[in-house]
Amino acid sequence: MSVSGTAEGEGLPAELGPPEDPLRAWRGLADTSVLLDGFHALKHALRFGARIPVALTSDKAAVLALAADLAPDVTAALDALLAETDDATLRALVPRLHPTAVAALAVRPSRTANLQVLAHTPRPAPVVVLDDPRNLGNAGAVIRLAAGFGATGVVTTGTLDPWHPTVVRGGAGLHFATAVERVDVAELPAGPVFALDAEGEDIRGLKLPDDAVLAFGSERSGLSSELRARADHLVSLPMRPQVSSYNLATSVGMTLFHWSSGRPPGAQV
Repeated sequence: MSVSGTAEGEGLPAELGPPEDPLRAWRGLADTSVLLDGFHALKHALRFGARIPVALTSDKAAVLALAADLAPDVTAALDALLAETDDATLRALVPRLHPTAVAALAVRPSRTANLQVLAHTPRPAPVVVLDDPRNLGNAGAVIRLAAGFGATGVVTTGTLDPWHPTVVRGGAGLHFATAVERVDVAELPAGPVFALDAEGEDIRGLKLPDDAVLAFGSERSGLSSELRARADHLVSLPMRPQVSSYNLATSVGMTLFHWSSGRPPGAQV
């Protein structure tokens, strides 16, 4: 699913090409744009239709060689889009430059459009809810997982910004492959809420519907009382006694795999 307009296999955005002054464009856009940190983030953003006004590298030939090897479908787009600058200038623009020496700025998808995707019914795949998450890297890993499984979206409650640069880095640019927003519990998308809880019903005995809202509590304190009150079902993952918990991304991955295992082989969102 593509929120921003172009799904993989449908072709890349046509309005590619570096601005006349890429460094000036970068400085003018940096405070209001999404930082795509590294080759893989830029690759995924291109595949899923992100609007990318500027992309920089200190070694364009190396980036194009990497693309030819790992992602030939985006090689032409990268060739048209990338502007080359020296390494020192690039490092001054990006706080922690990715080893692939690539950085780009993308336009964040419209919140209104994302909320419309999340609200649309019937849904072909669940929405993942992270209830007051605290770890930016974990949130990014969840978004990457959700995009891989074709989830309709990932929403967070609480104060964490799911579009924080560290979250986007952890998501490898796959924020553009699913609907990512922050909402209040009262604003969760429609659908039966299956909340993960150690005291819940074993997930192995349940079939998760496509319109499920899959809720996961904070790494530290679990489900909030507000989310727990909203839940239609409390669900648990199988776990060996005396093991206290799974990593958040692991829990999401296990749950989405359980959902996907009930779909026909080869089914896609």
